[in-house]
Amino acid sequence: GLYGGARSISERHRHRYEVNVHYRGALEAAGLRFSGMSPDGVLPEIVERPDHPWFVGVQFHPELKSKPFDPHPLFAGFVGAAVRQARLV
Repeated sequence: GLYGGARSISERHRHRYEVNVHYRGALEAAGLRFSGMSPDGVLPEIVERPDHPWFVGVQFHPELKSKPFDPHPLFAGFVGAAVRQARLV
């Protein structure tokens, strides 16, 4: 995975938006996987679609912890997925 199997990560947030957990069951039934939750386990922070080459949505700001020669794992993962997908075309 992007975080090398870490069980817990810390990211920076700067927003006032939340995923409405009322729709979680319907979103999971449609194929989304909620792979990261808030520390209290209530709010989704990371969502993925496992059957897609690259479908990751996050509630945090990876750009706030990324540097030119030390990119955030999310950006490195995206570029890696794009390279793999380009080789398939």
